[in-house]
Amino acid sequence: MAAADPLPLLLVALPAVILACRAGGALVQRIGQPPVVGEMCVGIMLGPSLLGWLWPSAQHWLLPPAVLPFTGVLGQLGLLVFMFLIGLELDLASLRGNRRGAVAVSQASIALPLLLGAALALAMYGSLAPEGVGRLPFVLFIAVAMSITAFPVLARILGERGLYATPTGALALACAAIDDVTAWCLLSLVVALTVSSSPLDAATTAALTVAFTAAMIWGVRPLLARWAARSARSSGSGERYESTLIVALFSAICLAGLATDRIGVHTVFGAFLLGTVMPRGSLPIERAASRMRSVAVPVLLPLFFVQTGLRTDLAGLTEASQWLWAGAVLAVAVIGKWGGATLAARTVGQDWRSSLTIGALMNCRGLTELIILNIGYELGVIGPQLFTILVVMALVTTAITGPALGLLQRPAAKTPRTPLPDPARKPVTR
Repeated sequence: MAAADPLPLLLVALPAVILACRAGGALVQRIGQPPVVGEMCVGIMLGPSLLGWLWPSAQHWLLPPAVLPFTGVLGQLGLLVFMFLIGLELDLASLRGNRRGAVAVSQASIALPLLLGAALALAMYGSLAPEGVGRLPFVLFIAVAMSITAFPVLARILGERGLYATPTGALALACAAIDDVTAWCLLSLVVALTVSSSPLDAATTAALTVAFTAAMIWGVRPLLARWAARSARSSGSGERYESTLIVALFSAICLAGLATDRIGVHTVFGAFLLGTVMPRGSLPIERAASRMRSVAVPVLLPLFFVQTGLRTDLAGLTEASQWLWAGAVLAVAVIGKWGGATLAARTVGQDWRSSLTIGALMNCRGLTELIILNIGYELGVIGPQLFTILVVMALVTTAITGPALGLLQRPAAKTPRTPLPDPARKPVTR
C-alpha cells in the first residue's frame, strides 16, 4: 500500500509553525525582548514540554512524523542562509582603532567560560554524557557551548537601544565578531574530533578545514571582490538581474555547506565562512542578501525552532539532580561570560557601567547557541536531558540581556539615542 501523501500534512504544519513563531516574536517585543526569545518559547511549547504533554494527539496531528523530515530539511536550508547572513554582517573593519581592547575582551570572554565549562563538563561526564561518547569531545563541546555570543541579537539590541555608534557599543560589537569567528573555529575542531575514528582522521579533517578556510580567504575572496566590482559597474539592475544574483548566492551557500560537510565539519561552517569572505559595501550583494533574508528568516527559520522544541523536553527532567545541574550550567554560563567580559573590559580602561554593559551583551546567546546545541545533539555528543538543560540556559541568558541593560542604562536615560548607521542594511535579528 502506497504511503500517504505528506503534502497536505505539510500544508497544515508550515503556516501553523510560521504564524505561531511570528506571533511569539511580536508578543515578546512588546515587553522589550528580542523576537528570538518568543520564537524559542514557541518552539518549546509546540514540543513535548507543553503541547505534547497537555494534548499529545493535537501535537501528533499538527506535527506528525511524516512531515518532520521535510520541515527539518526546510529549516536547515533556512539555517544555512541565516549563517551566511551572520558571516556577511561581521565586519572586522570595526576593530580599527580598538583592536587591542576588542581582542582582549573577546578572548577573556571566551577563555573563562571555556575553562569553567570544561571543569563543569568533567563533573557532569559520569551522569549526563551519552553512552559511548569520549571524555575529550564531551568536555570540549560543553566548553564551547558555554563561550557562545549571539552576534545578530547583540547587534539588534545595540540598534534598538541607541548604543550602536557609542564607544561601548562599538567595542561590544567588535568583541562579538571575534567571538563568533573563534567559537566556530573551535566548534569545527570539536566536530572533527567527534566524527573521526582515529587521531589521524581528526588531524586530516582539521588540516582540510584549515586548507578550505585559506582557500576561501586568499582564493575565493579576491574573485568575489572582482565580481562584485563588475556587478556594481554593470548596467543590469532590474528584477531579472537581482533574481540571477540571488540564485548565484544561494547556490554558492549550498556548495560551501556541501564542501565543509564532505570535509567532516558541519554544513553551517561553510555557509558562515562564505558570508565572512563576501565583499562589503556592494549594493547588488546587499540587495540580494536583503531579499534572501526576507524569506529565509521569517519563513524557513521558524522550522528550525520547532525542530529544537521537539528535542527539548522539560518534563523529562524528573530528577532533582538534573535541575541542580541546570542551575550549575546557568551559573557557569553567566559567571564565565558576563564576568569574564566585564573584568576584561575594566582592565582595558572601561568604567564599571560600560564594563558591565559589555558583559551583559556578551552573555546573550540567542539562536547561535541553539545552532551549536543541535549540532552536538545530532552528533550524539549530548543527550536529551543535557540538550534540554542547555536550551534553557540559552533562553534565560538571552532573556535577561534586555532587563540587565535597562538597569545599567537607567541613570543615563536622557541620553539621546543614536540611530542605526545604515537603515537599508538591517542586521539579522536572532
